Amino acid sequence: MEDIQKDVHSFILNEFLPGEDPSELTDSTPLITGGILDSITTLKLVVYLEERFGITVEAHEAGVEHLDSIRQIADLVADKKQAA
Repeated sequence: MEDIQKDVHSFILNEFLPGEDPSELTDSTPLITGGILDSITTLKLVVYLEERFGITVEAHEAGVEHLDSIRQIADLVADKKQAA
C-alpha cells in the first residue's frame, strides 16, 4: 500500500501542485474538501488510477468519501486490486 501512496503522491504533486513543497502534501491532506481537487482534476485523478492500477472506479466512488486524501485513495485502490 505504501507504493500506491507514493505513486499517487507523486502524481498529485506533478499534475496539480507543481512547484509545491512535497512535504506539505501528506497522506491525510484534504484534497477535495481542501480545494486541491475540483471536478475536472478529480476526473483526471480517476483516469490515472484506472490506467496505472488496472482498476475501475465506479461513479459513486469518485467523491469525497473515497478520494479526499492519499490514504483514502490508497485504501480504495488496494481494496479494488484485492477484489480483482
